[in-house]
Amino acid sequence: MADLKPQLYKDSRPPEYFQHFHDWIRANPPGWTYELVRMVMTPLLMFVYRGWTLGTQNVPPDGPFVLAPNHFSNLDHFFTAVFIRRKVQFMSKSQLYGNPVMDYIYRVGGVFPVRRGYRDDEAFVTAYTILERGGCVGMYCEGGRSRSGRLGEPKAGVGRLALESGVPVVPVAIHGSAGVRAWRRFRFPKVTVLFGEPITFPQRSDPTHEEQMVTSQQIFDRVKEMYVVLEAEGRKGASRKLRDREFAHGPAREHAPS
Repeated sequence: MADLKPQLYKDSRPPEYFQHFHDWIRANPPGWTYELVRMVMTPLLMFVYRGWTLGTQNVPPDGPFVLAPNHFSNLDHFFTAVFIRRKVQFMSKSQLYGNPVMDYIYRVGGVFPVRRGYRDDEAFVTAYTILERGGCVGMYCEGGRSRSGRLGEPKAGVGRLALESGVPVVPVAIHGSAGVRAWRRFRFPKVTVLFGEPITFPQRSDPTHEEQMVTSQQIFDRVKEMYVVLEAEGRKGASRKLRDREFAHGPAREHAPS
């Protein structure tokens, strides 16, 4: 992990700098750059990283929902999204913005910024707008990348989104992407993405921070459960458990924060 650049946790640019991204996303679904990026990235993920997905039947075919993966690599956006039919609109750290070409790709592709280190209500307004029109929002449970090679700790954001929206949350375990940076040494890890059964929570208009954290932890516990199986038993073991419904917790059901 020594080659990782130091993370910048606060963006000095004012909120107004990012407002036009939010305005665009709220008014438009993902455009042509989404399909272009999918077309470009799919062969790389399939043949170089041997990307494989399990549990895609748990992804709702229509209607609003949240995808909640763990996060190791900048490629996790793509591992999560390219192998499913739904278009995923990720909440991404504002530090990625600033290059005109990439800004255009992000904006038209449906990606929207969140100012890390601040309470960025604009990002949540954009997320709710996407959900209200029946879309899918991607939000990492840990907020940012885990830089230790191990699962990190959940942040309150995904719990807030789950409670305030009331839509189903699909937990996602991404295994193997912690080694993506080893490509410089011509080492390409095998990456597996496991989609869990949707979870729903009672909708709350103004949940406390504690309630948000409890909900985030419940979602992340499901992610960890799936990740541990992938770590210990690999794709075959996870696939067997899916067949035997050992990951099943019944149909999507409500969980009340305790």
